[in-house]
Amino acid sequence: MANIKSAKKAVKQNKVRRLRNISRSSDIKTACKKVEDALQTQDTSLAKEMLRVAESKISRARGKGLFKKNTASRKVSCLARKVAAAQKAPESK
Repeated sequence: MANIKSAKKAVKQNKVRRLRNISRSSDIKTACKKVEDALQTQDTSLAKEMLRVAESKISRARGKGLFKKNTASRKVSCLARKVAAAQKAPESK
């Protein structure tokens, strides 16, 4: 355990930040799952709306330092490709 006052404060700050990061990360995972669930039910309009929400959360997490730039871009791109493919599929039938 830390003995110096500033080290004790740093331990408390790290705990708060860790909990905040876990919460953000969980929120992003939930948003991504909602997009995929909407795609499973073939509800493309809901999937588009959920994609917009998920993209916003991922971008915000990127700004807060939770994800690196390319990681955030990859996550958004992967979801967007899935939504675009789902929109294209019914049109061809």
